[in-house]
Formats: sequence, structure tokens, C-alpha cells
Amino acid sequence: MKERLQQIREEAMKQIQESDGLNKLNEVRVNVLGKKGELTTIMKSMKDLSAEERPKFGQMVNETRQAIETLIEETKTKLEAAELELALEKEVIDVTLPSKKQKVGHVHPNQLAQKEVEDIFIGMGYEVEEGPEIEYDYYNFEALNIPPNHPAKDEQDTFYITPDIVLRTQTSSVQIHAMEKGKLPLRMIAPGRVFRSDEVDATHSPSFHQIEGLVVDKGITFADLKGTLEVFAKKMFGEDTKVKFRPHHFPFTEPSAEMDMSCFKCGGKGCRFCKGSGWIEILGCGMVHPDVLKRCNIDTNEYSGFAFGVGLERIALLKYEIDDMRLLYENDDRFLDQF
Repeated sequence: MKERLQQIREEAMKQIQESDGLNKLNEVRVNVLGKKGELTTIMKSMKDLSAEERPKFGQMVNETRQAIETLIEETKTKLEAAELELALEKEVIDVTLPSKKQKVGHVHPNQLAQKEVEDIFIGMGYEVEEGPEIEYDYYNFEALNIPPNHPAKDEQDTFYITPDIVLRTQTSSVQIHAMEKGKLPLRMIAPGRVFRSDEVDATHSPSFHQIEGLVVDKGITFADLKGTLEVFAKKMFGEDTKVKFRPHHFPFTEPSAEMDMSCFKCGGKGCRFCKGSGWIEILGCGMVHPDVLKRCNIDTNEYSGFAFGVGLERIALLKYEIDDMRLLYENDDRFLDQF
């Protein structure tokens, strides 16, 4: 057993010295000192020795274990130092190399257009209001004079969460919240995301953005509406822009109109952009319906107002001459980098 113990020691020392890495060194430690290692196995043979031989043999085993552990620790320190030095050599930074270019993001074209619209109306004394995207049917429809049997409430157009809660189809609901506060006069715009059950194509999406505007004050007339929107069109698309109004119908305004502007691309002469007409439809507007004001406890004998709504994507498409709305949402760097 003494000869076997000496043999284990010599073989372990040799293997430790020949180890070329920490993994190899760990294998030697497990094979010799582990639970099933050679040194542990020979310790189990002590039961076959006499009572006088066991202490001497135990001492020899402990000396052998200590010698092996000491050499393992010394070798481990050397190997770790060698690995660190090798890693440092590989990680040397060449300060003469050009740096990696960091690509920085930028504002989305939708947000560029929204910021420009907000700046125009803030300059005219308007405030920017926000409201919930998940809205009660009352605020999205009923308070806006849209009766229960109106086509706009059909499930093909509206996403219903419950019979009384919907994903808002227009940011006009924010106007009701603002009027209910009773702080008059009121001048506000409400930009935000809206949802409608539309198929995705070049001009439609189930999720898009609107900017609604509202003014409520004493003596407000349709002339104020026309003047305000003309100023907006000129500041947004150029001072040479002309506007015209066509009769239309919206449940929450009376009278109602659609506003067209002269094509900024051809100056009204007719081109591909305006489909040869010289005019581009831009937004819907009208005088706030008296029933809408009454629902918000506003005295219609004293106050009147106008409202308008424009699609943010439509402004972005016109402003930046984009043919397909889907480009705004596909996150193609080749397209977005232009902005």
C-alpha cells in the first residue's frame, strides 16, 4: 500500500506539471482527490490494516494529499496568470484604428409632421390635449351626436371590447372630455392614435393617427373656422396655398364641410399628385352641433364653436410626397434614413 501510495503521488505530480490548461488541471484534481479519486479509494483500504499501522498510513495519505493540493494551487496560479496575459495580448486596442460609427436614431416622419402641426396651432393660442385610446361608447359616439343605429357604430368599422367600451375611432372624444370640464373659452387640438376595422393598403390601416381641433367661445362663426384653417394650410404647405370648402355631413357638426387645398406640387395646374384636378382633399370640419354642446352643459345661446379633424398620416404623405402609407410603419431604414 505504501508503494501504491508513492506511485499515485508521482503520477499525480507528473500529470499536474504536464497540465496545459485549467480544465486539464481540474481533471487531475478530480481523478486523484475527488470522491471517486485514487487517493480516496486507497483510503478505504485502511480497514484492512492493523491498529498500529493505521495512524502511520493515515499520516502518509495526508502528506501525499497536501503535497498534491499544494502543487495544484501553485500550477493553477501560473496557468491563470498565463491565460490572463494571453487574453490581454488579444484585447490590445490599436488606438490608430478608425472608430466604429454609432448609428443614431431620429424623429419619425409622423412625429415630424405632428410637431409642425402642434407648433402652428400653439402659435395661434391652442392647447394640446390628450385622452384615452380605450373609450366609453358614450364619449366616442353618443356624446358626438352619433345615434345607436348609425353606420359608424357597425362592428365592421369599430373594435368593440365590450358593448359599452371601444377602441376609439376618432380623437373627437377628447373634445367631449375637455368641454365637460366647463373651462371656457376653449381652444385645443387633440392628436392621437385611433382604430378602425380597415384592410391594410396604400391609404388605409386599422391603426392610424388623427388631429382633432376645437374652439368654443362667444360669437364663433364659420368665418373664424375658414380663416383658421386657411392660416394652417398656408403655414403647413406654403403661403401660395389656396383653400376651398365643399358642403358635407358629419353628425357632430352643422353645417359641415370638407376642405380642399390647391396642389402644392403643381400649384393647382393639375398633376399626378392631385390626379389632374389641381386640388387635394385635406380635412373635414364644421360648426359644433348644438346638441353636442348641450350634452356638455354649454349654453348654446351664449356659446358656439367649430371643430375640424385631419389625418396625421395624410399630412405626412402630402408633406413628404410619400405614395404609400405602409412605408411609415415597415421600419425600412432605406426609407426612414431620408428623414
